[in-house]
Amino acid sequence: MNIYLIRHGKQNTTLCNEDAGLAEAGYLQADLLGKRLASYEIDVLYSSHLVRAVQTAEVINLYIRRQHHIRENIAEISFGDLEGETNAYIAEHFAEFKAEQMKLEEDIPYPGGECGRDVFKRAVITIEEIINSGYKNIAVVTHGGVIRALVAGLTGLDMSKKLLLGYTLENSSITELVYDETDKRFYLQRFNDFAHLEANPELQCHNSW
Repeated sequence: MNIYLIRHGKQNTTLCNEDAGLAEAGYLQADLLGKRLASYEIDVLYSSHLVRAVQTAEVINLYIRRQHHIRENIAEISFGDLEGETNAYIAEHFAEFKAEQMKLEEDIPYPGGECGRDVFKRAVITIEEIINSGYKNIAVVTHGGVIRALVAGLTGLDMSKKLLLGYTLENSSITELVYDETDKRFYLQRFNDFAHLEANPELQCHNSW
């Protein structure tokens, strides 16, 4: 079983975890991704309920035309008190938290929000649904925090080191997990693959939410 974890396209705000729709670049990223996935024999499509993920999935589905399931438990990590703020505000007002977080010694929660284990605990419910579905190729449009938490949790990596999984996660990137039904084990096949954007460097947004 191949599970393709897809980060949503670029959204039309830079505020932290605002539930906003895709920017024009986000639609273009999703369109290029949809064209790529058309040859992947995707059986079913999942996304979180956040607008940027739903819209990304809808564009992909123009090419793969599969049933689209929306699951709230694969929504982005809760950034708590940081949500709705700018990068500059966060850097000024949450400097102590960010410094502690980047020590990568503990899986600490965002102030008033979640930690990686919290995200894994809820997101893995959808993964369990998927592995019991009988499908072979599954696309899941979700978010950077969820992708890192799932990769760490499903492969047994230390959750406190999850931010080492990719300096940034590219919008519309593919992270592929292979589930071996015999040994009941997940393997990380590829991570943060955005080859479909390589001919369009202007769409490689790196530091967007």
